Amino acid sequence: MNREEIVTAAEAYWDTNRDTIVADLAKLVEIPSTEDLAAAAPGAPYGPGPAKALARALEIAEGMGFPTTNCEGHIGFADLPANTGNSTAQLGIIGHMDVVPAGPGWTFPPFEVTEKDGFLMGRGCLDDKGPSITALHAVKCLSQLDVERPYAIRFLFGANEETAMADVAWYLDHYDSPAFLFTPDADFPVCYGEKGGFDGRITSAPIADPVILDINGGVVTNAVPGDAWALVKADAATLPAAERITVEDAGDGTARIEATGVNAHAAWPERGISAIMLLVDYLLANNLCNPAERSFLELVQRLVSDTSGAGVGIACADEYFGPLTVVGGTIRKEGDRLVQTMDSRFPTSITGEQITSIMSAQASQVGATFENTLLMVPFLVKPDDPEIRVLQDAFQYVTSDTEHKPFTIGGGTYAREFKKGASFGVNMPWIANPDWVGGEHGPDEGVSVELLKTAFKIYVLALAELEGLDIQ
Repeated sequence: MNREEIVTAAEAYWDTNRDTIVADLAKLVEIPSTEDLAAAAPGAPYGPGPAKALARALEIAEGMGFPTTNCEGHIGFADLPANTGNSTAQLGIIGHMDVVPAGPGWTFPPFEVTEKDGFLMGRGCLDDKGPSITALHAVKCLSQLDVERPYAIRFLFGANEETAMADVAWYLDHYDSPAFLFTPDADFPVCYGEKGGFDGRITSAPIADPVILDINGGVVTNAVPGDAWALVKADAATLPAAERITVEDAGDGTARIEATGVNAHAAWPERGISAIMLLVDYLLANNLCNPAERSFLELVQRLVSDTSGAGVGIACADEYFGPLTVVGGTIRKEGDRLVQTMDSRFPTSITGEQITSIMSAQASQVGATFENTLLMVPFLVKPDDPEIRVLQDAFQYVTSDTEHKPFTIGGGTYAREFKKGASFGVNMPWIANPDWVGGEHGPDEGVSVELLKTAFKIYVLALAELEGLDIQ
């Protein structure tokens, strides 16, 4: 079959099975599959919700005629065998059945699929149950086409992507990685690389006779903090006004200083305004600290005031990922010590060990200590590799879009955990949704049915043409 015939057959499959695809998605969305380690049990290592969603996904795949395996609730898979040759190489797709909590602010029921004006609404419709069901049906469609398949295709259903990716760690301890794999859990056209990930923790020496009685900013390490506050020894009436700063009398000769920034994911820090930066700038400018606290806050200031890392000597860039980024996600007072965390997304021109060495030296200069708490090396498949070219060409053929090119990201997906992979749709961020349609992780999460249909055709064509490569 040629490209036109494959895409035509894919469109016919979608039109015939569209209601079934939506119904399969609804079977998954109705399960609140958020991690609950307190309720973990044999067969449900991440809690009952992810285990139930995993079992449901395997049931759907089995109903399509695929042999399936449930790996003790960690992860599961469905296989489409090869139909020619004797290659042991395997292609893979991986999606995840776990979701983040619903959270507040929904106007649609979060755990059922509501269809409105061409959109499917519900938690997981976009991240990642909708894309996963779409890709699974693409494998089913491929199985019905007159296309040679020298490589088996394994569809992996993860159950722990939103937190620790322990599902993939378990899988790779027990099974070989596919030779090439993609995950439908990001943006089109195709992401071929993910920056390295580095988290750290800076801890001050014990501080005697503090001016800062308490301090708290941010919620997680991997985000630009939107809120921060400090309780300090000061007369609130004498403190000046400042943009994004509020000052209140907290009684007994103390003042509460609050800073309001703009939250943003650590992968895109330029979209945010650090509340820790605003708060630290104010404390330093108004001498609301003793000498030991000042030394520590000046280091924090250098860290959070420049997302390139230039302030702490780790700025760098490369041809694939562009510049390193860094954010200071949280600040706390723990006993008599101040603690600042950091999150960096780094390119290939620096290593985690180098960042640790530089940050340790910076901390030592102010009498503090530094600890590296997370390290993921950069993941990169060259953009001219044949698998990446196949994915990009499939996207371009189906959409006629030649403007958008392969790209890299600062975030992380399942793809980085495997031998060779990419993230591949379903989002097309250049297409605006109505205001009432939310994104992944937010209220009123939704996805366009037309977007899923387009992704479906792309996946069928890409899988057919991956089968034509010389894969080892």
